[in-house]
Amino acid sequence: MADNKSWRSAFSIYVQPRVRGMIFLGFSAGLPFLLVFSTLSAWLRDEGVERSVIGFFSWIGVTYSIKVFWAPVVDRLSLPFLTKFLGKRRSWMLLAQLGIVVGLVGMGSSDSHSQLQQIALFAVWVAFCSATQDVVIDAYRIESVNPEYQGAMAATYVLGYRIALLVAGAGAFYIADYASWKVAYFVMATAMSVGLVTTLCLKEPDHKHFDGRLSEDVAVKRQNIWRRLSISFVDAVLHPFVEFFGRNGKVGLLILMLIAVYKMSDITMGVMANPFYLDLGFSKKDIADISKVFGFFMTIAGAAMGGVLVVRYGIMRSLLLGAVMVAATNLLFAVLAVSDPNLLLLAGVISADNLSGGIATSVFIAYLSGLTSTAHTATQYALFSSLMTLPAQLLGGFSGVVVDSYGYTVFFIYAS
Repeated sequence: MADNKSWRSAFSIYVQPRVRGMIFLGFSAGLPFLLVFSTLSAWLRDEGVERSVIGFFSWIGVTYSIKVFWAPVVDRLSLPFLTKFLGKRRSWMLLAQLGIVVGLVGMGSSDSHSQLQQIALFAVWVAFCSATQDVVIDAYRIESVNPEYQGAMAATYVLGYRIALLVAGAGAFYIADYASWKVAYFVMATAMSVGLVTTLCLKEPDHKHFDGRLSEDVAVKRQNIWRRLSISFVDAVLHPFVEFFGRNGKVGLLILMLIAVYKMSDITMGVMANPFYLDLGFSKKDIADISKVFGFFMTIAGAAMGGVLVVRYGIMRSLLLGAVMVAATNLLFAVLAVSDPNLLLLAGVISADNLSGGIATSVFIAYLSGLTSTAHTATQYALFSSLMTLPAQLLGGFSGVVVDSYGYTVFFIYAS
């Protein structure tokens, strides 16, 4: 039982090589996210774009929520040439990372006043490639270690992810303050080299392939091309869902509902966070110093604690704690909205929010990892992570409209 493990034994999990290695993959996954989300929102607001338009830009994040539709392709399809030399997971990682670099360069090359549509198109491309990379990294993480290590893998993944958010958040703000947003996005494209190098240095994990009853009696080589495509579609797309409900029965619906609402408060609130700080009168440097740098350490502390809590107390109790903390701390932003803005208050609110967010994220990733079947790792995890973000992303698109109509105080209460 998890309760019988000592704290020393629980913390020792972080010395495992593959657990530590997830830091670099987490960095590669986290870097593009803010660049099409809150950092992009800050860029547009700093250039005078209306908040309602910025809110609609957040729908770019829906791309992350519908990755389940192409996850079966990533799960099953081998890439010509690349797969032969790198393996299935690493070849897809490399392709996605190169796509992110191209998209970030395109965004940085666009003018925010006359080429807003072009920025949106490049941002969608970055989000698509980033979501594809997420699918592959999640599959790699789950296939690399035993379930007992997933909480720690999630925590180190979050560490790397948050370092990337620090770079794409505070780093981009500092560069924009001292140079320009264009330069900031070019530097971020260069920073993706961390992911490229890591992918080339990784060891490909072992894969389990499904030989289920849906295709076991079919002599595939003797069938015509349409029959083969039909069988491939059933095995790659339909069976992961059939297998999930076969294991969980009617409880599977409750699980999917939980996944859909667990992060709703946090994601919805995040759309307007940076415009909120700017509208309060804080400079880009203030936001970088407190929101990105100071808040970063609180998030890492929360993520590490989440990994330990999973080992020590199990997933479900830790999951409940994270849910309560996230919803409660988001209300603090409503308090900030009606108070006299000062750096100390901003630091306190952000610290509480990031600490709770770190705990909730690492615990929730561990929970989702435990739900997947290793025969359909990428597809099932993509389903779960898509459900986690889609409802919140759809609501977040109207965040600017809510703020313009009712103010920040009502918005943060609504988000919580």
